[in-house]
This record gives sequence, C-alpha cells and structure tokens, in this order.
Amino acid sequence: MTTRTRCGWATTPLSIAYHDAEWGNPVHDDRVLFEFITLEGAQAGLSWETILKKRDAYREAFAEFDPAKVARFTPARVERLLQNAGIVRNRLKIDSTVTNAKAFLAVQREFGNFDSYVWGFVNGAPIVSRRRTLRDLPARTPESDALSRDLSKRGFRFVGSTICYAFMQAVGLVNDHTIDCFRHTTTERRRR
Repeated sequence: MTTRTRCGWATTPLSIAYHDAEWGNPVHDDRVLFEFITLEGAQAGLSWETILKKRDAYREAFAEFDPAKVARFTPARVERLLQNAGIVRNRLKIDSTVTNAKAFLAVQREFGNFDSYVWGFVNGAPIVSRRRTLRDLPARTPESDALSRDLSKRGFRFVGSTICYAFMQAVGLVNDHTIDCFRHTTTERRRR
C-alpha cells in the first residue's frame, strides 16, 4: 500500500478526509460558499479540527446554510442556538451569521449570485501557489485584504483578512496545497 503525501496540516482522519475531498476544490455553489464563510468565521480563535467536528451540528442549526432562512432567524432562535452544545456558543459569532446571511442575500441581488462576486477577486480562476512547506503559507494576501475590506463595507462581520484567506483556500479561490501534496496538481486541473 502506498501512502500519499499531503499538506502537513492533514494529520487526523477527519482533517485527512476534508483535505482529500474538499479543501481547495473550486466551489461555485452559493450555499456552500455561505457555509464556508460561516464556518471560517466560527473558527476564529479555535482549531479547524474543532469546527470540522461540529460541522454537522452547524448544518442542522443553520438551516443547511440556506442564507434566506438564516436571514430570518429571530432573537428567540438565536437564544436557542446559544444553548446548542453542538456549535460554538459565542453570541457574536452566532449574531454575525444572521447578519452575514442578510448581507449575502444583498450581494446575490446585486451580482446575480455570490459566486460571481467572490470569484471576481481572483479574476475568475484559482490563484495557484507553489508553496513548499506550511511555513511558506501567508496568513493573508492583497486579494484577501481586498475581499475583507469589501465584505466589511457590505456589512459582513468576522471577515478579517486572515479569515478571508482561509475561506479563499477552502473554496478553491487559492490552491495552497504544498507542491509535494498529491492534491496540488489534481486541484490545479479543476480550473474554471
């Protein structure tokens, strides 16, 4: 049996499955984009492994990441979510998900979909990096700075540049698989 070389952060069964099947794949589904912008914001200050463990609970708690439904969450529903041990019970993060859903819908109305909007920050195609090690990965880039500024201007919260860069990596706006990772070239071929 041969072992595959992966990015150094994929070390547990959960992170390996996520790395191999999802991380860095170009995403063009608005619901999945809303899911990742929510999860990346929830991850702030925590490990991604923690969020992966809570992902199913997040899907249930946030209406399968349907932004139209989340935008209608009432204060009473938010209070119930604060009691849900399956998600990160942080009022600011939960409130931001509802606020972000409303801003997400506004972007969809303006651009036709969120996909067109967000892929515009990379001129419609993934930025393919050639990083040798995890130490070579930046925490932010000019593109994530621009996305963060624009999202903030549109009313999004928990969208600092570092969070935006993690989002960009997750949804394939950037291919940051290290060059020795078997996914580097397989992801690169999935260009739009």
